[in-house]
Amino acid sequence: MTDQNENAAPAPEGVEELREATAEAAPEVAGQDRLRELEGELEEARKAVLYAQAETQNVRRRAEKEAADARTYAATAFARDILSVADNLVRALAAIPQELRDDEKMKGLVTGLEATSRELDSVFSRHGISKIVTDGATLDPNRHQAMFEVPTGDHAPGTIVQEVQAGYMIRDRLLRPALVGVAKAAD
Repeated sequence: MTDQNENAAPAPEGVEELREATAEAAPEVAGQDRLRELEGELEEARKAVLYAQAETQNVRRRAEKEAADARTYAATAFARDILSVADNLVRALAAIPQELRDDEKMKGLVTGLEATSRELDSVFSRHGISKIVTDGATLDPNRHQAMFEVPTGDHAPGTIVQEVQAGYMIRDRLLRPALVGVAKAAD
């Protein structure tokens, strides 16, 4: 048996230097691969942090809006309940005949009821509660509820001709729709 190294042809010039350079470059190449891998992980981490920050900001904004809405519309349930009191006060004032309004014994009572009605309207106004205008308005299903139709040639179809019950808004939200009668074309 002969040794293969003895029979092998001598390595061409420079091959040994190439092997040494490759051996030296191998750790450098491996280091560059690791660097690229770490840069990729860093970029993913940056994206995750940005996403988390955006999500946190969205949650904060949502919470701020909900808190502002809660403050703005906190009185909604109470306001709905008090509307029946306002309706009854208006009905009571409308039911007083003129002869009782002129009677000296009743004048103080009527004046007190009218003052109470004005004060209630003032309180509503301070808290952003406003009456929905219906006189001659076109039916808006977001604010009005049609209770009946009135055949008439005096008004355009869809025009409100009678208010059965006043409607109210609390700022930009509907508190209670106005119950109305609507004109329709005469037969």
